[in-house]
Formats: sequence, structure tokens, C-alpha cells
Amino acid sequence: MLDHSSHDEFTEYYARQNTRDDFIRNFRTLRDTLLAVIGPERAKQGLDVIDIGCNAGASSFVWAEIGHRVAGLDINEPLLTIARERAAAAGYRIDFRLGSATELPWPDGSCDVCMVPELLEHVVDWQRCLDEFCRVLRPGGVLYISTTNWLCPIQAEFRLPLYSWYPPPLKRHFERLAATTRPDLANYAKFPAVNWFSYFGLRAALARRGLRAIDRFEATSMRQDLDATKRLALAVLRILPPVRLLAHIVSRGTRVIGIKLPAA
Repeated sequence: MLDHSSHDEFTEYYARQNTRDDFIRNFRTLRDTLLAVIGPERAKQGLDVIDIGCNAGASSFVWAEIGHRVAGLDINEPLLTIARERAAAAGYRIDFRLGSATELPWPDGSCDVCMVPELLEHVVDWQRCLDEFCRVLRPGGVLYISTTNWLCPIQAEFRLPLYSWYPPPLKRHFERLAATTRPDLANYAKFPAVNWFSYFGLRAALARRGLRAIDRFEATSMRQDLDATKRLALAVLRILPPVRLLAHIVSRGTRVIGIKLPAA
């Protein structure tokens, strides 16, 4: 039986976060980047968007506000209740559902965009999650994942210095504490982070499932609204692999965009 409850501190924190201007602005920037990846011709027809780990709804709202069809899923019932209330107040028709990322309630090939922000690190069976994300995606559709980055020593999952670089047995120790007597160590998350990824590892995992992966830098370069400075910086990253690797190492999280290839 899945635990759909939440610590009050966790619910209150994310309820506030989902109303912050910078938080919403970041989701709009991400939305516009994914629209650039999927292409204007497909986007103008209206997209079916699934938001996995939708939290209090902000990541879903930025798609609904420009007319796309949106469904969201989360395991946290209190946050999902807030998302439904806020969607109704804003006049958005979003299909919010309670459930797990290991068993999505949608049919094969039912979405154009599958959003998975800050979720994969919290699910033990992350491989099954990837199977589900790829299953519901249509050919040519886009999967977005943001998660932990073991390459970077700075992280926000645990209130412990250099935690990304702790050896696995020590990580298991603090995971047990966070899930029992010290929930404050993992910011009161009911399901503390148990998986640590890199862009390169996730790229390989998506390739095995028929998706071509690109990183945040390649995806951002597809946008038409970038100024000259950003275009120059992205060009440097593209032509100098060591600089690109360094950029991945210093990034606090892993972000990967997968494009589902047509069936052979």
C-alpha cells in the first residue's frame, strides 16, 4: 500500500514554492524550450501533456495557460488537493490523478510531452518508471527529466555537505534516518532521494528504450529568442567537449530531454 500522506512542513513548503514568480517563470522557460524541441508545426496543433510528479500544479498550469491539454499525477495527496483547487480557481481543466510513476494510468502513445521534474531520484524502481514514461509517449514526442547529479558535490536533496559524493553504504544510512527519525535531513520528503544519476547514464538508459537524448544545452540552442551572448556561450559548449563536460559537472541537477524515435 502506497503512502499518500505528507509531512506538513513539506506540503507547506511546496505550496508556497508553486506560487513564487521565479518558480513559475522557470517552468515557463522550460515549457518554451520543450516547444522548440518538439517543433512549431506540431505544437500549434495543441499538445497532450502529462506532468508526472506534478506537485501543487505550477508545472501543469504553464501548459494549460496557453491552451494545451494537460494531465498530472502525484503520489502526494495533500499537494494534489491544492493543485486541483488552484486549477479550478484559475479555470484550467486539468486531469489530476493520485498514483505512482511505476504504473501510469494512461494508454500507450497517449502524450506528446511527458514532464518528469525532480521525481526519478525518489523511486526505487526507476527503470520501471522509464519504461512507463516511454510507453505513454508518441513517436516524435518529448520526455523531460530533471533529477539528481552525482557528478556535482552541491545538491539540495539532503542537508548534508557533499552528499552526492558519499559512498553508497553511507547514503543508505542517511536514507534510513530521513525515512524514520530524522525527516528534516531530507527536507521532510516522505520518499527521500535514493538514486543518483548523470546525464550520460540517463542518455544510455533512454537509448535502450528507443529515445534519442539531448542535454539542456542542445535543447536551449533550439530556441529562437536567445540573445547573442547566450548563443555564443552555447556555441562554445557545442564545439568544446571538455567545457561541456565541466558544465555537466558543476550543474546541481541532471536534465535530459528524450525524443522518441519512430518504431523500426
